Amino acid sequence: MKKILFSMTVCVSLLMLAACGSGSTSTASGGDVTGQVWALTALNGQPLVDGGGISAQFIADGKVSGSAGCNQYAGKYTVSGSNITFDPAISTTMMACPQPIMDQESAYLKMLGEAKTYEVKGKELTLMDAGNKKLATYKAQTQDLAGTGWDAVGYNNGKQAVVSILGGTTISAIFGKDGSLTGNAGCNNYNGTYTVNGNQITIGPLASTQKFCNDPTGIMDQEAQYLAALGTAATYQIEGTTLELRTKDGALVADFSKQ
Repeated sequence: MKKILFSMTVCVSLLMLAACGSGSTSTASGGDVTGQVWALTALNGQPLVDGGGISAQFIADGKVSGSAGCNQYAGKYTVSGSNITFDPAISTTMMACPQPIMDQESAYLKMLGEAKTYEVKGKELTLMDAGNKKLATYKAQTQDLAGTGWDAVGYNNGKQAVVSILGGTTISAIFGKDGSLTGNAGCNNYNGTYTVNGNQITIGPLASTQKFCNDPTGIMDQEAQYLAALGTAATYQIEGTTLELRTKDGALVADFSKQ
């Protein structure tokens, strides 16, 4: 009897270190990364390049996706306690952007392979390497479009290309709290409706005024292509001060900077 009681005492005293007789160790959790769109605020201790919004969205089934600054990426991740691992087989779209954004994108995707631990504190997510050095810092990003205004940076011209807004022109989009969408398409004012469901969006039908502009050259083509592109939007994502509209196949419809 004494021997049995002694063995039980030893087992209970070690429960804080390991499960008795199991050999498994308890590991602290780094927090829940799912249920948020995380907007990157710093990469390797440096702020982001202008126009290169980067994001990550973690799904409970082990999938991660987002914008790497220019291209969309998708892959897999695993979490165990405070440890995190990204599968090296990350796929991306194949768009080209200005070189500073492409360089940052490469650095970001490389960083994912170096991440070993993570920590969620409130609305902030931090990824760290094996030596506990901070690699990336994200902030939980609201996805509420209602009551926001944006200026277009680029749009899909319908010819499998995303082009920048013509110099000397401004294209705007204002998402009303009542579901209305208004703005200026470069020459004419336009209006219509939008609806959202999660990250899905439907825009239109749209109507516009009928003014003709001839300066700069191509402004009317730009307007027609931009308005046509809006009608193809199927998903949206806000990343910091950047809004992206994409088709159901993931192609970029238009990107905007916050007014």
